[in-house]
Amino acid sequence: MNVATTHRGVPPVLGGMVGQPQALAVLAPSVSAPVHAYLFSGPPGSGKRDAARRFAAALVCPDGGCGSCVSCGEVLAGRHPDVTVVERRGAAISVDEARAVATLAQRSARQSPRQVIVLADFHLVDEAAPALLKTIEEPPPGTVFVVLADGTPPTLATIASRCVPVEFRPFTEGVLEELLVAEGIPSEFAGPAAAGAAGRLDRARLLAGDPGFAVRQGRWRAVPDRMDGTGATVAVLASELVDAADELVEVLRQRQAAETDAAAEAATAAGERAIPGRQAMEERHRREQRRLRTDELRAGLATLAGAYRTRLVGSSGRRALAGALSCCAVIDEAAEALVRNPNETLLLQGLLLALDEAERG
Repeated sequence: MNVATTHRGVPPVLGGMVGQPQALAVLAPSVSAPVHAYLFSGPPGSGKRDAARRFAAALVCPDGGCGSCVSCGEVLAGRHPDVTVVERRGAAISVDEARAVATLAQRSARQSPRQVIVLADFHLVDEAAPALLKTIEEPPPGTVFVVLADGTPPTLATIASRCVPVEFRPFTEGVLEELLVAEGIPSEFAGPAAAGAAGRLDRARLLAGDPGFAVRQGRWRAVPDRMDGTGATVAVLASELVDAADELVEVLRQRQAAETDAAAEAATAAGERAIPGRQAMEERHRREQRRLRTDELRAGLATLAGAYRTRLVGSSGRRALAGALSCCAVIDEAAEALVRNPNETLLLQGLLLALDEAERG
């Protein structure tokens, strides 16, 4: 095989991986002789999904990941017949979905020496893990699994031990800013977007293209000064903060619509009557929207906590100091409660009432 490479032996298609040198150091040497399974683990927004596409492209490319051939282009566009991304349909990967993956693994590659199966959100494998263990541990020759997980819960431990671990880390603020500037984002927008992205490249890109980002941050920072001890103000503030999350979700919806339009055009050009995998794409879009809402609220709470910490630094007197500390603790509790998918408005109303009481008590 003629393996096209960039600097230091990295196939060109993997050269598009950014900010994850430790992952690249594992994947680049694996292209010429891959093993049966790889576990990409790391927080959301660390580039696991994009890296999986690029690694899959390198594995099925006739030139070892040239990045410019039809095969590479089809993988990156999500259309290659020998690269399958398996998305969960419910809150967790079901046993039936696991069995379908086992069946899929038996399929022969159509155009390439091997097929690649990417399993998304595998930290949510739950009780389906035993149904997948044998398949991932000993797949048929020519099948390579790429497993994506935000972490390694106990249910995933055995499967994880059968995979080559590939670690993805949160991006530093400085790296995010550099990446945004390299993509053409002016530095005056790249810096604040990187600071508000919590280490996530996808969020940084979204914020950099969102003119309402600074306004939303201002709403959260202004909360302490707008509190006046009345329930009416609490209701207004909670409503405004929930609406602020909607604004960013709408920016994401517009990008998702563009993705759907591009997929429709590609399907038409290929003579397809419908977008291949449209249902899976729509389900992924809905999950991205739900995750973004949670991320936006969590980021807003962090901004709010920062406002109270600023007050803490300037506090004089034991009572003021205790009040600021209590407010920070209440905000932390609200951020932790987001994992339980609560009613957002009620959560924020309860938080604001608690903050008002903590400051005035």
